[in-house]
Amino acid sequence: MRVSLHTLGCKVNYAETAVLKDKFEELGYSITEFGKESDIIVINTCSVTNNADVEARKLIRRAKRQSPNAFLGVMGCYAQLKPKEVAAIDGVDAVFGQREKFRVPTLIHDILGGEKTQVNVSCIDDLPFDAALTTDNEMRTRAFFKVQDGCNYFCTFCTIPHARGNSRSMDFDRIIPNIEKIIESGYKEVVMSGINLGDYKAKTGERFKDVVNLIDSKEMDLRIRISSIEPNLLNNEILDTVANSKGNLCPHFHIPLQSGSPEILKKMRRRYKADYYAELINNIKSKIPHCGIGVDVIVGFPGETNEHFLETYSLLESLPVSYLHVFTYSERDNTPAVEYPNPVPVNIRKERTQLLRDLSVKKQKAFYGQQLGRVLTVIPETYNSEDNTWKSWSENYVRVKFSANSNLKKDFHRVRITSTLGDYVLGELI
Repeated sequence: MRVSLHTLGCKVNYAETAVLKDKFEELGYSITEFGKESDIIVINTCSVTNNADVEARKLIRRAKRQSPNAFLGVMGCYAQLKPKEVAAIDGVDAVFGQREKFRVPTLIHDILGGEKTQVNVSCIDDLPFDAALTTDNEMRTRAFFKVQDGCNYFCTFCTIPHARGNSRSMDFDRIIPNIEKIIESGYKEVVMSGINLGDYKAKTGERFKDVVNLIDSKEMDLRIRISSIEPNLLNNEILDTVANSKGNLCPHFHIPLQSGSPEILKKMRRRYKADYYAELINNIKSKIPHCGIGVDVIVGFPGETNEHFLETYSLLESLPVSYLHVFTYSERDNTPAVEYPNPVPVNIRKERTQLLRDLSVKKQKAFYGQQLGRVLTVIPETYNSEDNTWKSWSENYVRVKFSANSNLKKDFHRVRITSTLGDYVLGELI
């Protein structure tokens, strides 16, 4: 039987879908491309915003139209948070929660042919940690490696703790063996991922700084990229290890800000202040001058006045960050913020979102301009036969385009940056 899988949302979701792929294949199923006719369809959903829920519903309906006779299962955060709503979508045959997600292949195997929608969603208290790994493309250059799951923070705008459960982590002594397997499989870059990655804590007491130190102490033909990490968990020991790394650790951080207004940060129940965030960014740049720094920011939180927004804009404008991921605030059930007074009109939310996205373009352009004349390390990813060029990412998260033959080895290559062109820098292979 043919199985197609599709993932929405974060890197952790992608890693977990890959586990399902392996489990289906172990049971004798064949994996086919999503969108092609299938016997079984599984959609792994996100629910970080209302738009994520809307996208999931559209995708479910489209998948059923493409394969009307297929068994359709839905898992992920949307399924965990709103199982009845998901089950009511026409065409859904089964809904699976977080505790059940890695049993999806066997559960589907057991309920094929059932006459009514099956809802397999249970309590997520005290969930165990389940390892997961996947690639983000078919070029076998980058892997996503989940070392932490869940979150205990309960920010007032966020449903993820309800969807993913408590914070939990991979055993410390399993990290290097898993990385060695990744290297053996031919990958050159690993993105260490988690729902609240900096909150890593092994049962034996090791914290995320110990993970970073462990990785840096090993000689390996691989580079490690740290995915999103909370600012209050990014300490000097981690920064110093990355700053002094000989190549194992990428000089790139993605650090959520969410708001530059002290008042809004407090209402969000964030665990840092705006001035602390500014000091952190400047500290990173002093230690790692060419570090790429990405920022998450939420626009239109309830009660956000124009003055609050300008505090956010001014702070980001003043900081040496490289790009912004801008999210328009979305009301989420079962969060304190949904009850907060003075909601921001949707049209104003959109206007502010666009202003910050325009600022992101300026920030990226400035950061890319700083790379001119520098030599960056890239891993070839996608080849364009029309102009004989490769596209890739550098260690500090710069999009690089350079000329080379199609048979260029998927390995580390040094490229001297010569110019910028839109969303890319152009380089010459050394």
